[in-house]
Amino acid sequence: MQFQIQHATMLLKYAGISFISGAVNHGFFSGERSLWTAAIGIALFVLGAWWEHHQTLATHESASSLGRTLLWGTLLSIGLGFFTGGLQHFPDSPARSAWVVPVGFVLSVIALVASGDFTWRRNIALYGAMGGVVVAGGSLAAALWLQSHPEWAATPGGHSHGESTSLVAQVVSRTVNVHMDDNMRFTPDKVDVKAGETIRFVVHNGGAVPHEFVLGTPQEIAEHAELMRQIAAGKAVAHDHGGGAALSVAPGQMGELVVTFTRPGTIDIACLVPGHFEAGMRGNVIVGTQPVASAAPAHDMAGMKH
Repeated sequence: MQFQIQHATMLLKYAGISFISGAVNHGFFSGERSLWTAAIGIALFVLGAWWEHHQTLATHESASSLGRTLLWGTLLSIGLGFFTGGLQHFPDSPARSAWVVPVGFVLSVIALVASGDFTWRRNIALYGAMGGVVVAGGSLAAALWLQSHPEWAATPGGHSHGESTSLVAQVVSRTVNVHMDDNMRFTPDKVDVKAGETIRFVVHNGGAVPHEFVLGTPQEIAEHAELMRQIAAGKAVAHDHGGGAALSVAPGQMGELVVTFTRPGTIDIACLVPGHFEAGMRGNVIVGTQPVASAAPAHDMAGMKH
């Protein structure tokens, strides 16, 4: 086969694999554009395989039937696309990659044996079985580790899908209604969320005096409380919420606060109007270890973004 033809067929086949890989990376199972991308990738690979098969026949080299070449070549392209695409986007979608990568490995082994001059010898079967177990086990372990360490998933400076630098999208997972009043209590005073969830807190003040809904670590709560005491004593005028997320609600009014909880742990809830926290106006947000997909908000504070 002439070099030019061999190079051209190689470009077609590997361009097809890249298209399929890209489709897997960018939502092969949900986005219409990615479905078209995968279809184009398969078409390119098949075209390259057909051309290579035609040239093999023309040079009287050993060749399998065209149907077999196209069938197993298509399966090989999908397997390689799944494997490479899943590896590339493991930090972005570990749950999907955990099964896409092993499926891609198994498909590529089966297709390569069926489309080439190989037969199912013992060493090939052993390689496929052991390799499949290792790849599946490693993929599952990597997915579980990323789920328990969501701060490592989709890290800054990693792969970008072209998000705007001036706009930040937040997809709210659910809404939690919180009532507070002059009994110095939050209802509910304990909220369970999952790492990665974005929660809209709708806070209603049913009392006759202002109240606060403050989220933060114990250190942030203590710093905020001290600032509120200084303001009450006339020693400070600026009301900076520091590192936490806070909402001040007037009597009879309602306010909203949208927060993303990025990692497992416990976040305190407090009203830091002087005397209220000491009277028992406090609670907790318990962040579980099972992360869920969410859009990335702008500002991260001790496991929270708001």
